[in-house]
Amino acid sequence: MDYKDYYKVLGVSKTASVDDIKKAFRKLARKYHPDVNPGDKKAEEKFKEINEAYEVLSDAEKRRKYDTLGPNWQEQFGYHTPGRRASGSPGPAPVFDSNFSEFFETLFGRSSAGAGGMRAREDPRRRAGDNIEQPVEVTLQEAYTGGARTYNIQATETCAFCRGTGEVGGKTCANCNGQGQLARNKRIQVKIPPGVESGSRIRVAGEGQPGTGGGPRGDLYLVITVKPDPLYERKGDDLSLDFEVDLLTAMLGGEAQVLLPDARKLVLTIPPETQNGRVFRLAGKGMPRLRGEGSGNLFARVKVMLPMQLTEEERDLFQQLARIRGASFV
Repeated sequence: MDYKDYYKVLGVSKTASVDDIKKAFRKLARKYHPDVNPGDKKAEEKFKEINEAYEVLSDAEKRRKYDTLGPNWQEQFGYHTPGRRASGSPGPAPVFDSNFSEFFETLFGRSSAGAGGMRAREDPRRRAGDNIEQPVEVTLQEAYTGGARTYNIQATETCAFCRGTGEVGGKTCANCNGQGQLARNKRIQVKIPPGVESGSRIRVAGEGQPGTGGGPRGDLYLVITVKPDPLYERKGDDLSLDFEVDLLTAMLGGEAQVLLPDARKLVLTIPPETQNGRVFRLAGKGMPRLRGEGSGNLFARVKVMLPMQLTEEERDLFQQLARIRGASFV
C-alpha cells in the first residue's frame, strides 16, 4: 500500500494534540463530505482520506505504530484502512463501506445516494426536546400597542455529528466529547402582539430544550403578566380612566382631552352642565382583541376640577352666582 502522510492529510503537525486533530478533522469532513459535493469524485476520495487519517491519528495505539513504523505499519499489524485493501489483496477497493454511511448519517442526519445509498435508520432514542416557560412582565402601554423583548440566552443544541447520542461509529463523539449537546450563546427577539393580558402565552417555536437522537427542539413559551397601570383600569378588552374637566367647561360646555394608552390625545366634546363622574363610552378605543378583529371600549369618567387661588374679582363673581341661586356663603 502507498504510504500516506496522515498529518499532511489533516493539515496538522506531528506534535498536534488530540484536540487539534479533532478540530482539523471536523473542519475537513464538513468541507469534503459527498453530500456537500454531489458527484465530485475528487471530494469523495478526499473525504475517504481524511476519515482514514483521523481513524488512525485519533487512536493512541494506532498513532504510535504509525509514527514508529512509517510506511510499513499496516502490513506489520495486518490493519486495513476503511475503503481500501492491503497490498496484494485481490479485488477492487470499495468506494464506501458501512463506516462512511454511518458517519454520513450521524453528521447530516439523513442518508444519501452519494454515500452508498444507505437508508436512514430510525433511532429509537429519538425524542423531542422539552418546552421552556419564561415569565415576562409588560406595561399596559406595551399590551396596547405591542412590543418586543430581546434575550441573550445560553442555549444548548444537539451535536450535528452524533445527533445527541454521544457516539460516532461506536466511539466517543469528537465534536461534543460524548455529551451529545453543545452550549452556545444566542440572541433572540420576540414580538409581543397587541392585546395580550396576564396569563397569555406566546409560543416561540424551536427555542426550547434540544431533542435527543436527532429529535426536534422543544418550544419557548413567554408567560405574560401585565403590570397594573396608575391611569387605566382593565376589564377584558375594555379600559376605563378618569379625565379632568375644569369647572367652567363642565358648567358651560366645551372640549377636553382624553389620553389614550399609545400617548395619543383624543378631543372629547363636553356638553353643558356635565356632572362630576359622568362616563363617556369611546367605542373601539380600548384594548385590541388578541384573538379577533377590532378593539374594546374606553370608558372615560369625568373628574371636575374646582378652581383654586381665586382672585377678588373671581370670588365676587361666585358670590353673585350664589346670591342668584339663593345659596348662603361665609
